[in-house]
Amino acid sequence: MDISMLSAFSNQMADAVERVAKSLVMVNGRARQPATGIAYADDIVLTADHVLERENNLTVQTHDDRVLGAQIIGRDASTDLAVLRVQGLGVPLATAAAGARAGQLALAVGRPSPDGVMASLGVVSKVGSSLRIGRSSAILERYIQTDAIPYPGFSGGALVDVTGAVFGLLTTGLVRGAAMVIPMDIALKVASALTKQGYVKRGYLGIVSQQVRLPPAQRSDAQEYGLLIVRVEENSPAERGGLLIGDILLAVEGQPINDADDLMAVLHGDRVGKPVAVRVSRGGIAQTLTVVVGQKS
Repeated sequence: MDISMLSAFSNQMADAVERVAKSLVMVNGRARQPATGIAYADDIVLTADHVLERENNLTVQTHDDRVLGAQIIGRDASTDLAVLRVQGLGVPLATAAAGARAGQLALAVGRPSPDGVMASLGVVSKVGSSLRIGRSSAILERYIQTDAIPYPGFSGGALVDVTGAVFGLLTTGLVRGAAMVIPMDIALKVASALTKQGYVKRGYLGIVSQQVRLPPAQRSDAQEYGLLIVRVEENSPAERGGLLIGDILLAVEGQPINDADDLMAVLHGDRVGKPVAVRVSRGGIAQTLTVVVGQKS
């Protein structure tokens, strides 16, 4: 590569880091390593939930070395996201990038110490379609993996493109031993819920089920399996909606249910309190019931 091209590329990477750096704060929420947060709205910071080991005496440090008090607005351990309010924050707000694609250049950027930002260069290794998170029942509908090194304190930091726009939030708290990136559009959706109500709504039916293969006559290109209901919780949405032990759950609102992940994905918070069409096979005969989605506690 021509030295002038290499120099221009190097400067572009440095410019991208500098651009996002002003939107990143150091978060002091635990006794050991500080973490990072992303300023995405006026006086509002998005960070990783697992880095907040205390509820009080939280502070952030900005790019211009101001130390400000922070309060937790809401937090969601399932997605490892938390929202902080920082009065008088007054920093440039991060810009969300268009959806990431595998192979794109990416920079992992964090502010893990008072010394300033750190960065590492890599690529978007993978954009995954869904991820069951830890032992919780939550499903992350999309996630990003990168080979850019997330140094200690990078949780809550940003994976950015070559312009400094944010692909997503870095965290090591979702999957043990692995760094993941929560796409910014998903992170902001969770942040919106946390800002409004302090928690994230998640729907449930109140059943215990196991995956079974459907009879040939009920299979299709989109569906080979269903969920056999083996238990219906008392006074649950499922019981009130008429679901029975032995029913095979086929679809919810027209979306095929091949496994438990499909069911959890379709029971998102927007459906809590609303009736949904639940298609089941009962005694080999398909029928549709109406169930009002409950809120998972």
